[in-house]
Amino acid sequence: MLKYILNAILILAVGFVVGRYFYMKPKHINGERPPAISAQLQDGQTFQLKDLQGQFVLIDFWGSWCGPCRGENPSLVKLYEKYNQARFEEAKGFEIVSVGIEQNSKRWQRAIEKDGLSWPYHILDQASNLRFFDSPIAADFGVKQVPTKYLINPDGIIMGVNLSVEEMDKMLAKRLTSN
Repeated sequence: MLKYILNAILILAVGFVVGRYFYMKPKHINGERPPAISAQLQDGQTFQLKDLQGQFVLIDFWGSWCGPCRGENPSLVKLYEKYNQARFEEAKGFEIVSVGIEQNSKRWQRAIEKDGLSWPYHILDQASNLRFFDSPIAADFGVKQVPTKYLINPDGIIMGVNLSVEEMDKMLAKRLTSN
C-alpha cells in the first residue's frame, strides 16, 4: 500500500512540475512578432512599440517589488550604456522598454530613480492582482513571472526570450559594425 501512495505522490509531483513549466512558459517565442504595445510613458508621452522598429529593443517586464528584477537592474543599466549609442550593422541602435507590473505607481517611480534606469521608455502596467499578472500588457505577452524579457530585432521579430544579460551582451556585440 505504501508503494502505491509513494508512486501517486511521485506522479502528482511530476505532473505539478510539468504543468507549472507549461503555465510559466512565455506566450511568444523566437521568430514571432510580439504583440503591439501602445501605452503612456512615465513622462506622459504616448508610446508605440512599432516606433522603435529598426533598432534592437529589449522589453523588460519587471516590478519594483521584485528582488531579482531590482538585482538585475544595474546590469541592464550597463547594457543600455554600452549599446544605446553603439553602431550596429543592421540596426539604428538599442533601446530598453521597461514595463513595470505594479499596483503602486509611486513605488515604481522611486525604483526607477533609485536604480538609475536612465532610458526614456518606462510604462506602468497597472495590475489589480500581482499573483496572476492581470495587467493589460503583461496579459498580451502572457507574462506569468518577473523578470520576463523579450529581445526584439530591428525587423520587429523576437530573437530571444528570457535571455540573461550576458547572453544579450554577446548577441549584440556580434552585431556591432567593424568600423
